[in-house]
Amino acid sequence: MARLNVKPTRMELSNLKDRLAISIRGHKLLKDKQDELMRQFITLIRKNNTLRDEVEKELTESMEAFVVAKSLTNEAFIEELFAVPGKSITLDIQQKNIMSVMVPEMNFTVDEDNKESEMQYGLLNSNSELDDSIDRINTILPKLLKLSEIEKTCQLMADEIEKTRRRVNALEYLKIPQLKETIHYIQMKLEEDERASITRIMKVKDMGQ
Repeated sequence: MARLNVKPTRMELSNLKDRLAISIRGHKLLKDKQDELMRQFITLIRKNNTLRDEVEKELTESMEAFVVAKSLTNEAFIEELFAVPGKSITLDIQQKNIMSVMVPEMNFTVDEDNKESEMQYGLLNSNSELDDSIDRINTILPKLLKLSEIEKTCQLMADEIEKTRRRVNALEYLKIPQLKETIHYIQMKLEEDERASITRIMKVKDMGQ
């Protein structure tokens, strides 16, 4: 490890010791942050995997019901039914702070005031599979939104974990060892100068006798 290019003085030694103390304290704080980020990240990943399995299963079931409904219903009616959105949905995205990481918090509201916005279709053209498919998709929407929120949070936290890991490693394997080696070098240099000074003083005394 190459030491810092500084003058071996007592003032420089004091400054380096202060920098070393700050670096060690900063390393501990960053390591604690990294550990907490990892703990929360693992919890979110587990939650994400569970929710994703639920959503994929329910989407598959709803699509299977829709395929059956489509085979039993006039295709033109299906296209007309889904041509215009039946409801007005507003998405609100806020931010929350998790260990200095700003992550999204998503909420959506369905316009319940407009009663005419409900999907209307006659019983003649309808079938139970179509009803089941629409009900399932409506039920899945909140889970899909939550899944998007969790996956984006996981992505942002993974980026922050990587940044924190690089900073921890830089302190642990580069800056702190470099400071320690430089401090050791200056201490050895000062002790050497002090011994040389004592030797000169003794020689002067010997010459004076």
